[in-house]
Amino acid sequence: MSTPRPTSRTLGVTCIAMAAVALLWFGRPAGATTSPQANGQELYTTGCSSCHGVDGKGVTTSDGEVRGPALTNAGAALTYFQLSTGRMPLADSNDPPVRKRPVYDEEQIDALVEYVSAFGSGPAMPTVDLANADLAAGGEIYRANCQACHSASGAGGALSYGDAAPKLDDAEPLQVATAVRSGPGQMPVFGPDVIDQKELNDVVAYVQYLRDPDDPGGAPIGRTGPVPEGFVALTFGIGALLAAVAWIGTRSRVKRAPAGEQQR
Repeated sequence: MSTPRPTSRTLGVTCIAMAAVALLWFGRPAGATTSPQANGQELYTTGCSSCHGVDGKGVTTSDGEVRGPALTNAGAALTYFQLSTGRMPLADSNDPPVRKRPVYDEEQIDALVEYVSAFGSGPAMPTVDLANADLAAGGEIYRANCQACHSASGAGGALSYGDAAPKLDDAEPLQVATAVRSGPGQMPVFGPDVIDQKELNDVVAYVQYLRDPDDPGGAPIGRTGPVPEGFVALTFGIGALLAAVAWIGTRSRVKRAPAGEQQR
């Protein structure tokens, strides 16, 4: 008995069904809920409460290990920074929070920020206006408050206890502003009494400039700062100078005095 061949209509329906399944599976953000409407409480309970507690007061295990800190003073700024940079949530609470692809989309992040902010007080969401920002003033603020950890070029740097200040080449304006106001990790909090709104706009604009700065001095050498750039300049500069001196010296003929004159 011969097997009936599928009709073109059957093949078309099958292809459409497979495409719909693929779109639903691969089109959703990794780890995100499939709920069509962002719900802050549902998202928090699913992805955050196991470490931070259902009430945001943190979770401590029976052996005294802190699985997740309290969020009562996190506020909107810190919550947005951690979620938008992909540092939270963590698959393992022992993993260091590092920048990666965000788990949640913008609507879900907004819902979580609103929900977590209700746990208590904390830095509010800042505003950023770069239209009239002063780039030179922002550079002065950056060098006075940020350069020691993030380096002059924003390439990051080593901190104490094995930690490191992250590089800033992927930092978006609102992420920079929320970090300034909330002080994630070992970063200090710069409130409005330290860096006011205009200064915040200026320093955010300067950090954005560092992502693609002008290089009037020539090759940037990775923009790792003046120390390695000076080392490269001295090494290759002095090396080239010594090579030129040696080359010139081998080309010059030394006139030797006659043997009789040398004995006198």
